[in-house]
Amino acid sequence: MKVLVNAGPWLAVPPPGYGGIENVVATLVPALRERGVEVVLASVGSSALEVDELISVYDDGQFAELQKPYNQVMGIAHAHQARVAAELRARDDIDLVHDHVEVVGPAVLSAFGGPPVLHTLHWDLRKHPAFYGAFPPSIAVNGVSESQLARAPDALRAASLGAVYLASPLADHDLRVDRGEYLMVMGRICGLKGQHVAARICQKLGLPLILAGPVSGRNTPAELDEVVQNPYHPLHSHPDVRYHLDQVSRYLDGDLVRWVGAVGGEARDQLYAKARAALFPIQWDEPGGTAVVEALALGVPPVGLRRGCLPEIIDHGRTGFLADSEEELAEWVLRVDEIDPEECRREARRRFSPSVMAERYLELYEAATAR
Repeated sequence: MKVLVNAGPWLAVPPPGYGGIENVVATLVPALRERGVEVVLASVGSSALEVDELISVYDDGQFAELQKPYNQVMGIAHAHQARVAAELRARDDIDLVHDHVEVVGPAVLSAFGGPPVLHTLHWDLRKHPAFYGAFPPSIAVNGVSESQLARAPDALRAASLGAVYLASPLADHDLRVDRGEYLMVMGRICGLKGQHVAARICQKLGLPLILAGPVSGRNTPAELDEVVQNPYHPLHSHPDVRYHLDQVSRYLDGDLVRWVGAVGGEARDQLYAKARAALFPIQWDEPGGTAVVEALALGVPPVGLRRGCLPEIIDHGRTGFLADSEEELAEWVLRVDEIDPEECRREARRRFSPSVMAERYLELYEAATAR
């Protein structure tokens, strides 16, 4: 089978730092190729992932352009998608397109008419009600959790072939380090992730907390300070920047609660693996939960609110804890040592390894092709 994997024009694969969809693609593709699938990757020229072919319009990721007004950036995704369509017109050896480009991907591919398409839904399905409410019937989709699909419009559910849980390469690497005393929230700093709740809990309990992740693409405190100090900066009023300033920064004391910015690569894995527990005080119905899977793979007990995909990933009392309120979350935080790290690792290997994800996608590829 030869599959065109459409990762989009926003970040390289793998991404240099934060990049949810691109990390998913970087995890999936090697496992597919190990199973004999040839992969044509549609991304940007700086993508370093080993594939059979790479096609691109842009030399590097265009993520920073997303901060500009819509009428200045609306052509980026379409230029990328036009390149994908041109590639599909020029050849007849692509058996399936695995698309990861939000809205523009299925809109163009459904009008184009070519190989079968499987479109993976990585995001909140409430965002595009008109589009999803009349989703093109020629496109097959999959979710990244059952709870995500349960909230989908009828037309989108009718196109669904099921859910495929996100995976992490960490599930195949037995990374073991000396455990620290700090707790951790790993992920983009934004209101949906609820870092302010974690900070409030840890200050009350006197427990050290590290927040790791970018703020609206700013990866260090110095970079963020440039935005904050300039009222004319285009990011000055960005919701994530305001959230950090208004709700998170009040808890940052440089000692008990710290924000260390974005951390990538091996340094990120080491920092995460040393955490006593990973906190997920999410303020929305999280569709995928990559950071939860990574915590399990590292033997770090996850403790979160019972929302979105978390009840599907965390087995309460065995591989982590789930709470229905901030007060209950604080109670479970004090009991994280009751969770066996080895049980977390076993669960990650069994359910969230790249090989498990690849096998599931191969099933969906066959189903999409049969449609």
